[in-house]
Amino acid sequence: MAETRKIKKVLRARPTLEGAGVHLNRVFGAEHVPQFDPFLLLDDFSSNNPAEYIKGFPWHPHRGIETITYVLAGEVEHGDSMGNSGVISAGDVQWMTAGGGIIHQEMPKGDATGTLRGFQLWANLPAANKMMPPRYRGIQAAQIPLVDLPGGATARIICGEAGGVRGPVADVVIEPLYLDVSVPAGGNLRYPVPKGHTVMAYVIDGKGQFAPEADPFAFDVEGRNYFDLERECQIGPKNLVVFGDGDELGIMGGEAGVRFLLIAGRPIGEPVAWHGPIVMNTQAELREAISDLQKGTFIR
Repeated sequence: MAETRKIKKVLRARPTLEGAGVHLNRVFGAEHVPQFDPFLLLDDFSSNNPAEYIKGFPWHPHRGIETITYVLAGEVEHGDSMGNSGVISAGDVQWMTAGGGIIHQEMPKGDATGTLRGFQLWANLPAANKMMPPRYRGIQAAQIPLVDLPGGATARIICGEAGGVRGPVADVVIEPLYLDVSVPAGGNLRYPVPKGHTVMAYVIDGKGQFAPEADPFAFDVEGRNYFDLERECQIGPKNLVVFGDGDELGIMGGEAGVRFLLIAGRPIGEPVAWHGPIVMNTQAELREAISDLQKGTFIR
């Protein structure tokens, strides 16, 4: 019999500044390592005010990670040291492997109403792949399949497999599951997930109940953002639901349904040494990366 995962904790995304002054909401990041292994960071860069994002993320280096950027509204222009350039817009995905070293920029622009909405996920690279050659790919919305799931739910498959269909982002080293899931009002999704994998759901619209037998209380990592699941079982936008172990999810849509990013992956279980946009396994490797930047040998 399937073991339904219970809610382990609920985290609230927190406002922060990045790049040249971009206002965004950080769902999790460096302070949470290694709780979300193999994932490192999730940012929600949604805004209706161009002044909060227009300066973007000018040229900066990365090493040791992969990034997956998913846009729902507006555009993000990309350029990198490999000569790649392009623009991703509503429904598109940008996947970049920094590997041994890449320098790039990401410059956002809102839609006709000034709205920008999207997410960037950082996936860690195992030690054996940290210094692999960098690569880049842009995936258009039309390439991302939409499938039906049990309980009236639907999912856009960004990466991984759902309903017997694989998503177009197929080369991420850690082979994660990354879905944009919608469960209608009153819908009841029962969804299998591998036991032992890290599994989480970030709510982007509506409200839903994310565990039929949830523990009474959940806290974020710092012990703040107290969340009473008995009194407030419907979880809404800008909340990350972190699941305990098990091999199935049980999710019910609220009065207006719920839309969320479902993210899952097998933990790497290796040490993490992190400095800004560079994530390695040891402090010595970080020092080497910084030295490479100073000497102009970062790009290999």
